[in-house]
Amino acid sequence: MKQTTSRSAVGAVLTMAVSAVLLPVSTANAAPAPRTADSATTKTFATLADAVLTQRTAALLDGRSARSTPAKPGNIRLSAALSRTEDTGLSTLRTRKARLASLGEAYTSGDTRVSVDTTSVKGGRATVRVTEVTTLTYKKIRGDEPSTTGFRAHHELNFTSTSKGKWELTGIRPTDSGPRPINEPRTAVATTNTGGGLDGTPASTSWPARPQPKTRGTAGYNYAAMAAYAEKYWRNYNPAYRKFNDQGGDCTNFISQALRAGGWKNDSGSATDYRNWWYDNTTQTTSWVGANEWAWFTLSSKRAVNLANVYQMDVGDILQMDFDRDGSKDHSMMTTYRSRAGVPYLTYHSTNTYRKSVASIIASNPGAVYFAYRT
Repeated sequence: MKQTTSRSAVGAVLTMAVSAVLLPVSTANAAPAPRTADSATTKTFATLADAVLTQRTAALLDGRSARSTPAKPGNIRLSAALSRTEDTGLSTLRTRKARLASLGEAYTSGDTRVSVDTTSVKGGRATVRVTEVTTLTYKKIRGDEPSTTGFRAHHELNFTSTSKGKWELTGIRPTDSGPRPINEPRTAVATTNTGGGLDGTPASTSWPARPQPKTRGTAGYNYAAMAAYAEKYWRNYNPAYRKFNDQGGDCTNFISQALRAGGWKNDSGSATDYRNWWYDNTTQTTSWVGANEWAWFTLSSKRAVNLANVYQMDVGDILQMDFDRDGSKDHSMMTTYRSRAGVPYLTYHSTNTYRKSVASIIASNPGAVYFAYRT
């Protein structure tokens, strides 16, 4: 049975101590190395995951404290190593919050809800997989920001039993293939990618950018229909299409669906030739589902061109990312809203996300290389 717990990241966030967790194995006395997790223990796992992830969300909120009431002696707590890691992570999130504020973005409130998907216990170790659903409310700074942004993310938590028969949280890691959520601490990487040719030209992330007005409808495309499709199916997938979450990610499949909804036509030919783009009841081209192949098809067929700056994107335009700067693109997203101030907001699959600002994407992934496409 799925156990669910939730708590708003507004006001008195985390009235329980979050900085740790030594969890009782059950409501009764427990053996030092438990092999099963009863419903009470599973619920406690969910409560802890909610506490840790909610504290991360709270670190991003305008005028809110990310620190909870300190744990009392003998109270539940994280392992010492993980506690230090989380403290460092919260510090980077507060830096990210300041960076976003300098770009004119802030969040007035947030809500994080966590549910346990699976619990696996072997010997004195437990592996717990959870789903996080977080919603953040944009602060009206320029006046035309969307109301909210939201995402669904998945995490794996690792617990180790102690000699006293209790559980200690020793690790937590994301399991999604897409960009890290805004409340996920992330550090930059050091290698480089220059791009060029069919790989495209990397886009600048500096703000502000010289406007690049979009001439709507010149290619017969309906950009509003693209955005409407993406915002309809960002969380509840369209059953008319296959999913690719377990085959490297669903992000490019999703933007291909939205582009087709806006007027992109099939380009027939071999499914393995990047110069073709189509989907049918049995298979699809590599360019339909692969981030690199989509870029190669798009640029070679002139369906789109690179933009010089990510802030030049408008509704229907695509943003791709190379997370580790190794020359291979890892993720694709669609612009579904652009504020009057010139900020694009992206919607995407793989860490299913609604209207996340490009500023927050850059702040969450500072070491990535970005490619912006005018469709």
